Amino acid sequence: MDGPLTGAFPVLRNIYKQTMSAGKYNIVIEQGSTYDVTIEYKDSNSDPIDLTGYSGRMQIRPSIGSPTAYLCLSSSLQADGTGLNFSGSNGATPPTSGSISIYISAVTSSLLTFDQGVYDLEIYSGSYAARLLQGNVKLSKEVTTGVC
Repeated sequence: MDGPLTGAFPVLRNIYKQTMSAGKYNIVIEQGSTYDVTIEYKDSNSDPIDLTGYSGRMQIRPSIGSPTAYLCLSSSLQADGTGLNFSGSNGATPPTSGSISIYISAVTSSLLTFDQGVYDLEIYSGSYAARLLQGNVKLSKEVTTGVC
């Protein structure tokens, strides 16, 4: 997918800093390919929400409540860039833009073996936490896995 997914799952905040229900968005990860989607977190006036000082976490599990995690992403990026980047896909967008890139490198996705699961994406700062997105995840298995 290219570009931000604005409007696909609007997340609204009211003046009491409470979020509305998390947006629902099902994702497909293509095994062995880079997954890179940027979402934009905006308020009810379509103004970006400043994410300065926030951290994020996202987990993919077989089902809600399962102790098994297929993949854990956080705002502490892995060496290959896999994680949640609050500076957008290019790493240069300021946190004040409300952009969050969900990035899974081709190397990381090639190691995934599940068929389907569920996920949610949360942001937090201090004692405040908000779930922004949730949905189902399907892993589209690759056929080509190296040189013949």
